[in-house]
Amino acid sequence: MTVGFVGIVTVGTFAASGTARSGTNHLSISSGTVPTAYRPLIEKWGALCPEISPPMLAAQLYQESGFDPTAKSPAKAYGMAQFLEGTWATYGVDANGDGRRDIWDPADAIASAATYDCALAKDVSTVPGDRQANMLAAYNAGPYAVIKAGGVPGYRETQGYVKNIQSLARSFTAPAPQTAVGLSQQAAGAIYFAQTKLGTPYLWGGEGLPSQQGRFDCSGLTQAAFESVGIALPRVANDQWYAGEHPSRDQLRPGDLVFFANDLNDPRSIHHVGIYVGGGYMIDAPHTGAVIRYDTIDQRDYIGATRVTPDGAAALPVRNADGTISGGQGPKQS
Repeated sequence: MTVGFVGIVTVGTFAASGTARSGTNHLSISSGTVPTAYRPLIEKWGALCPEISPPMLAAQLYQESGFDPTAKSPAKAYGMAQFLEGTWATYGVDANGDGRRDIWDPADAIASAATYDCALAKDVSTVPGDRQANMLAAYNAGPYAVIKAGGVPGYRETQGYVKNIQSLARSFTAPAPQTAVGLSQQAAGAIYFAQTKLGTPYLWGGEGLPSQQGRFDCSGLTQAAFESVGIALPRVANDQWYAGEHPSRDQLRPGDLVFFANDLNDPRSIHHVGIYVGGGYMIDAPHTGAVIRYDTIDQRDYIGATRVTPDGAAALPVRNADGTISGGQGPKQS
């Protein structure tokens, strides 16, 4: 049943062909992925050494804290970059020139994260292989483990951290020029699932459970649609935003997730998501009192889109019930 639909929606659609490469610190940050107040700092410090880039640094900060400068962890790691106090004592930077190295100050934390990355890159600079991967491995497991292994060590946590940050960095990278391609099987399957729910009443917090009479809210619908094709998305819309690269408005293709925010300069204010189906329309679960339906995406609060990938979804950290993030692997050494 999806074949006929795919034949219609793939006409004139495009897909991103570029991917982030390690050591390319000239890469720019995709619009809307980083709170505007922090973007200049991340772009500046993300070019501190060849092994990092602004998108990679943004991915680390998101993985650690979700860009929350007040973040605290049970392991007593603090601030946006989740430094331990002992590590901060060595690598903390007074980036804003106020005479203090403040672990809670975003300017100091961002600069210090980059400084620490580059110090680790120098520590493992003689190790063969991907220099950025080796640096990230040192960030997670320590430089001695990387030197001893002659590259990324075989620890499952460390290998996962390296893969996740490099995958997540693609979500923060500005889209590359396009080449025409067909609709992916996963995108078609997600659209088909959403189509089968047209006319279903909206339910705040709905995940389509039998106890909810199969009803959804906006992110519950998109989560279930991609789960139907084997991709696990986070539950809320502003976390789903980071599950892949961000095509521009003229690069959209069916199956992309489209997002809407209260503040177009801050992705943390995303409040709605739908599945793009082509022609400027999406399937979404709009609000209480409405049903799942087709809606135009051309609305004033449209912030952008995400092209979901399995690697992008798998790289996302887990948001806990209290709003904190699990999965960050910040500077553990003291």
